[in-house]
Amino acid sequence: MIGRLAGTLVAKAPPQVLLDVHGVGYEVDVPMSTFYNLPALGEPGVLLTQFVVREDAQLLFGFLTAGERSTFRELTRISGVGPRTALAILSGLSVQELAQAVALQDGARLVKVPGIGKKTAERLLLELKGRLAPEVAPAGGAPAAGAHGDIQQALLALGYNEREAQAALKALSPGVGVAEGIKLALKALTR
Repeated sequence: MIGRLAGTLVAKAPPQVLLDVHGVGYEVDVPMSTFYNLPALGEPGVLLTQFVVREDAQLLFGFLTAGERSTFRELTRISGVGPRTALAILSGLSVQELAQAVALQDGARLVKVPGIGKKTAERLLLELKGRLAPEVAPAGGAPAAGAHGDIQQALLALGYNEREAQAALKALSPGVGVAEGIKLALKALTR
């Protein structure tokens, strides 16, 4: 119903902000990633929003990026994950970190978020697999392409950290196949 608000930032009290839009003040709950990137009080600001209607309340959640909002929507579609829990997840992990945790099935990252237990983390990993937006990179930076992406995923699955996997990938030629690339990368890592 309310998809975007543009106005003057009047108050900030984590996790809520007050945005004045032509004389109407909207209380908007935002994740900490959005909160820290908001302009100063009295400055103009724009938030993409998600309006949530419950039996006992009508809540407005705001985000600086479309990726944050679409991830919030995906999170709230999961059974047992409400808007407050989704907001806590987006406050504890960036969209890219969440996508990477899902791609690597790394529940330990999710358990570090306050309010997320082992069972909820497992359910999130299971239900989010393949559902996050395609523009979200599964690894720390830009998405790895082709064979190099498959090789990197194999190294990460074997227990190597991202830094080690990246170092091994740099030594490979661009046209290397997946099987041969994994063999060469493992040789480089065992030296």
